[in-house]
Amino acid sequence: MAVRENFTDEEWGLVIQAPLVAGFAVTAADPSGLIGAFQESAAVARAMTAAKADAAAGSLLAEAVNAFDTSEARGIARDGVRELVKGRKPAEACEAAIVRLREISGIVRSNAPAEADAFNAWLLGIADSVAQAAKEGGFLGFGGEAVSDTEHKALADIDTALTGAIT
Repeated sequence: MAVRENFTDEEWGLVIQAPLVAGFAVTAADPSGLIGAFQESAAVARAMTAAKADAAAGSLLAEAVNAFDTSEARGIARDGVRELVKGRKPAEACEAAIVRLREISGIVRSNAPAEADAFNAWLLGIADSVAQAAKEGGFLGFGGEAVSDTEHKALADIDTALTGAIT
């Protein structure tokens, strides 16, 4: 039985948007400008590509990543992130993304408990990769810090949301 079958269509939509939401939460925590945003988006893409190659066939992770082969799933994921942005300042959007990750984690723990830890660890890894993708506070690539204090806080909040989700 495919893991996907454990989820309603609405729940599955949340699951497939999870990697974009994890990356977006860090990006919104401390926006890095155009180049930084591109580098951070590329970090999410690299994580998706790696998961596609490495995830065990039939696992939740493999099914979620493979869903991105369809334009419908990519649209659902993009729309989910757009919903988090609409009418919010970056810090508010970051918090909304973390709340969404907590919700997704709870859904995964309820519907695929054996896969939840691996899936959540992957999401946290994406968030960490995004935080490390662009320096914060520098000028034209010089100076700055690899991960800002704001990003460190966002990572801690994401970790709490993913590991402490109440189902």
